[in-house]
Amino acid sequence: MINYEKILNPEQRQAATAGDGPLLVLAAAGTGKTHTLVYRVAHLLERGVPPEAILLLTFTNRAALEMLERARAVCGDQVGSVWSGTFHHVCNRFLRRYADRIGFRNDFIILDRDDARSLIDGCIKDLHIQSKDFPKKDVLASLFSNAASRGLGIGDVIDENLEALRVDVADIIRVGEAYVAKKAGLQAMDFDDLLTQGLRLITEHADICRSYQERFEHILVDEYQDTNGPQAKLVDLLAAQRRNVMAVGDDFQCIYSWRGADFRNIMEFPKRYPSCVIIKLERNYRSVPEILAVANACIAGNPDQFQKVLRATRPERAKPRVLRLRDGNEQADAVIRLIRRYRDDGYRFADMVVLYRAHFHSIELQVALGRAGIPCRITSGVGVFEQAHVKDVLAMLRVCTRPDDRLGFDRLLGMLRGVGIKTLDGWWAKLGERFDSADPAQRQALAALMRPSARGEWEPLDKLFGEYHDEGLAANGGELIERFFERFYKTYMARTYEFADRRAEDIRELEVQIMRAASVPAFLSEVALLTNVDHEYNRRNRGEEEDAVQLGTVHQAKGLEWPVVFVIWAAEGMFPSSRTLDEPSGDAEERRLFYVAVTRARDELVLAVPEIRRTRDGGMFFCKPSRFISELPRELVRESFGNRM
Repeated sequence: MINYEKILNPEQRQAATAGDGPLLVLAAAGTGKTHTLVYRVAHLLERGVPPEAILLLTFTNRAALEMLERARAVCGDQVGSVWSGTFHHVCNRFLRRYADRIGFRNDFIILDRDDARSLIDGCIKDLHIQSKDFPKKDVLASLFSNAASRGLGIGDVIDENLEALRVDVADIIRVGEAYVAKKAGLQAMDFDDLLTQGLRLITEHADICRSYQERFEHILVDEYQDTNGPQAKLVDLLAAQRRNVMAVGDDFQCIYSWRGADFRNIMEFPKRYPSCVIIKLERNYRSVPEILAVANACIAGNPDQFQKVLRATRPERAKPRVLRLRDGNEQADAVIRLIRRYRDDGYRFADMVVLYRAHFHSIELQVALGRAGIPCRITSGVGVFEQAHVKDVLAMLRVCTRPDDRLGFDRLLGMLRGVGIKTLDGWWAKLGERFDSADPAQRQALAALMRPSARGEWEPLDKLFGEYHDEGLAANGGELIERFFERFYKTYMARTYEFADRRAEDIRELEVQIMRAASVPAFLSEVALLTNVDHEYNRRNRGEEEDAVQLGTVHQAKGLEWPVVFVIWAAEGMFPSSRTLDEPSGDAEERRLFYVAVTRARDELVLAVPEIRRTRDGGMFFCKPSRFISELPRELVRESFGNRM
């Protein structure tokens, strides 16, 4: 018999050993959510519930495996029969048995990402859509996935980036319908279909639904706040008969609405299950009391939430720092000085993370860390200067400055419609294996090689090359990038890449950063050195033990923790994001995001608040401190100004 009183705190024990009926466990940050779920599984098995009658739904298969491994250590190999995995994994099990009931063979094909995009590309060609601005396959795949995750029609999720392309929405819907038909003809499903078709299966076939309702005596759902509409509906259908569903999550950490997570699922759980027991896990085992005081203060005023107060179990330490800084330059210097100081205090680089609201916030710091020789690793695995859209813009700069840069030539000219590698090979050979953008005759010769469809897109680039050399834009790289973006790249990016609005922010920040270099060639040299040094460092330090400061967005950091956390650009319009604040629930979700950032820290928390943002023309505008900083009681933090730390 398991001694629950010895192993679990009172709230965890209440959740793990609860009787039958619906249960909502509100597990605040760092309160032992996984620990509680593991012992819930153990308790059910101890009660005599057959392992195959337990369904454990998680958001990653890795999370499910971790929980079952921990449960196996507690109660033995019988946990191997527990149904566990992601929603998609479990739906795949349903479909492998019953797909024939909805018109698919049980051995249907699962399309990977590349397969799905190739199929979409084929649909565009089959429909003979001629619009030069029509979205490419990656953008459409993201759009179709967004619609599926929200349970909406394609037309309902078309955003302003696609509307700006001035394409016919009906054509996008036609491609979506053709894609569905092609998948059916191939007896194939993509990743999103596993969920939507699994839900369709048990919705349309009462006998199948009833068999799973009877099979699963208890359903446990991890990270319930991140469920989308179809996922919540699936849980409700499977639990409709016995109503033994345990939803574990934290409404304070609902930060993924942009990818379909529906905040209402967790908030309305008590309405859908009126007899549910609500248990709050508030004892935090991660952070020191001073950090928890900041977390509690920043989230307390959010509307429409289950009120919780994090309670510390660790001894007191120093208060979090708020750094009042002049600008991004001073911010980078301050972060680097503190990194070195914490390093001297015994922390490894890998014990520290710099978090930010959006990728473009980190460009200045990435450059500064490279200059300082401090190793860093981007949590996404891709640094700003290695992202496709940034490399596209850098290709324009490279062709402006280097006649022999074949790679830059290929990347830039490859953006023109209908231009592939064979065409580029032919052009390069006919141009004498060099392209001097300063030479009008060479630019004219290149245009003469082009088909009319490509020549029309080439004209703004041709003009821009002339302006670069005639107006001396080598000394004004920000202006060069601005013109390139507005005349050519803005449209290309919207039809080529998902999340175009976020990528545009990176490019705007690139305009600012290039103005700090002596010239465009000098900036390109610095970027090349930075990325090559990073690659060499990573080659020497592969594996989990790489000792490097980590950089990432707050979204990427959820579920992780570090001894030392820096949050940069805590200024209005940056964090919170001005783009998100325009949405009805934007302030509430931004506040939850800030709470997630704060609660990643175990020992030390540093909040950086620059007051000036530089512009590409050398100007500046003043930023108000983030509302999340201004609202904090002064006694909760220690403030420093400028370089006085």
